[in-house]
Amino acid sequence: MAITERELAEAKARMAETRAAGHAVSARYDRRRARVVVGLQSGVELTFPARLAEGLADASPDDLADIEVSPAGLGLHWPKLDADLYVPALLQGVFGSKRWMARQLGAEGGRSRTAVKVAASRANGRKGGRPRKLTTA
Repeated sequence: MAITERELAEAKARMAETRAAGHAVSARYDRRRARVVVGLQSGVELTFPARLAEGLADASPDDLADIEVSPAGLGLHWPKLDADLYVPALLQGVFGSKRWMARQLGAEGGRSRTAVKVAASRANGRKGGRPRKLTTA
């Protein structure tokens, strides 16, 4: 499938518009604080814990320290981890794919300890706990 000159020009215009909203000019891993620090063209620094990002959660500090910024400044790449993050998504608070983010949010919700949840759990325990799953052979 060949790309026309018009399609190429439109793609370049979209990239320029995306870059104007914020693009990375530098990235590093701060070992002391266990955080990824991304410097944007505006002078703003975006800092986040590596454990929040898909592909970075269980990585060693040495692997996290090796970060590459894409030529357009829209992507971050960790070669040792084969992990990539999209800078505009990071600015929106998206640290991974929709599926990965949903799994993280679900796990966090399952850990919450509200008074209502504790009371429901205790009431369920008094009734004998969670019903056993039936196995079919």
